[in-house]
Amino acid sequence: MPRPRLPLADVLRLDRPSDIWFKPALSVVVAVALPNLLLLALGRLDLAVYTMAGSLCALYAHNRPYAARARVLAWVVLGMTGGLAVALVAASLTDSAVVLVTVGALLAAAQKALCDATRLGPPANVILAFISSASLFLPGTLGQVPGHVALALGAGAWAWLVCMAPGLLRPHGPERRATAHALTLAAAYADQAPADSDSHSHPHPHPHSRTAAAAAVHAAWQTVMSAHGDTTRRALERLLIRAEVALAAPAESDPARLRAWARDLRGTAPLPRPDDHLDDDELAGAEAERAVGRAPLRRRLGPLAPIAVRTALGCALAGYASLALGVGRPYWALVTAASLYQANVTLTWNRAVQRVVGNLAGVLVFAALVPLTRVHQVALVLVCLALNFGAEALISRNYWLGSVCVTPMALLITEFAQYQDSGRLITERVVDTLVGAAVGFVAAVAVTNRRAGDRLGHALTAVEEARDRAARLLAAPHPAPAALEQTRRGLAAALVDLRATAEAAAGEWWQRALPEERVVTAEQSAHRTLAATVRRQGLHLAPTHARAEDVRR
Repeated sequence: MPRPRLPLADVLRLDRPSDIWFKPALSVVVAVALPNLLLLALGRLDLAVYTMAGSLCALYAHNRPYAARARVLAWVVLGMTGGLAVALVAASLTDSAVVLVTVGALLAAAQKALCDATRLGPPANVILAFISSASLFLPGTLGQVPGHVALALGAGAWAWLVCMAPGLLRPHGPERRATAHALTLAAAYADQAPADSDSHSHPHPHPHSRTAAAAAVHAAWQTVMSAHGDTTRRALERLLIRAEVALAAPAESDPARLRAWARDLRGTAPLPRPDDHLDDDELAGAEAERAVGRAPLRRRLGPLAPIAVRTALGCALAGYASLALGVGRPYWALVTAASLYQANVTLTWNRAVQRVVGNLAGVLVFAALVPLTRVHQVALVLVCLALNFGAEALISRNYWLGSVCVTPMALLITEFAQYQDSGRLITERVVDTLVGAAVGFVAAVAVTNRRAGDRLGHALTAVEEARDRAARLLAAPHPAPAALEQTRRGLAAALVDLRATAEAAAGEWWQRALPEERVVTAEQSAHRTLAATVRRQGLHLAPTHARAEDVRR
């Protein structure tokens, strides 16, 4: 199979900022500020490296409903402090840098696999690896470990409270935002559909918009199904069914109405009530899907074995190479390698370029900020808070742009205990960035992921089987509404998984040829069946005057 092209320019292109970029940005500032200012007042800013482990948990789970967020954040705090504890114990038991790098690489691999298997979401394993790897090289004794872990747990509890606090004002905010995003992308896709034809009879001129909209709808379903409150959940489910209808039969949908619903969801207005004939029997399809649950964690970890091996090998080799070059902080190379690994080699290359560009620009920012931060420790704390905010404000536009703030912040944290030689810090960070990126990418190429092709085959089979089930129901004279809805939902979810699996496999190296023609045929056939199912359910909307006006424009 020919190797994919490795781009450069497109990798650095800026995207639109995340809709909720300000939520993690503000949360992490509040979560970091209180512990740091307390330690500053006590004259123990050197302990901030431990409280940061708990405070940075405030970056996670902002897209989840509050009930689910409470559980996920609790696990993040436990995982973060668990990694910190292992690292501190290892550091207190041995002075061997080789052993410590090995422990860091194994921790990074475990963190990567668990974050991917549980679909934790950004910033995923990178922050976990940063904390555990840096802690491996902190001075300390075994007797100090409980106290330092307790500081992290205390800061983590504060971060948990900070992230849960908005729920007092908008208890259903995350699921409303997720549904609004799905409706907006579905409307954009429906706008692009030919107004006088069935878009699934022929290839659609904008397949990427359909992929993005389908992924947003699928993500919104996962969010809504993890929410509490039957009344709100059912209202959002009705809206999501409308978004799915727009994907299945875009020419027969009303983008203006979808956008109006999305606007109402983003504010504090009452939940929109679609004027349709969906009843509880049809919504039972969503209830049945909720009851199925997810596959056991062990089964989800299996396909991730090649990625975990890449992470362990790449992090270990990057750390060893840094040691061989005489760098005093090999964990920077280790963390650089850990941050690279994505779903395939091509995406890993993209992240490597972004990481190098962002870090190199970041060390220049650090050089400019050092004189200011050394005026007083208050200035050091305030600059780090500003960089925390800037990182979250920018990173959703492109990883490299966020790294421009993350890099100087990581360098300044080393000065919490005592001022460092800034010239040496800059040199070591540049060397470790280049070493970590180069060695990490070589490890990604060397460790093949032939399971990507197997996963694509399984995803294809799942779509074909879901399509056959839907076709059999359509052939029945009076299919049960709940069964028809559940089957349609299953086929839509299988299509999303197929597209994601196909894109991941297409960017992987050293594997057999992919069944691209079979993928295209399966997708087209499944989309036609989805459109037929929508019509059988009577869910499509007749084009309105607003829709006709949109088309004429």
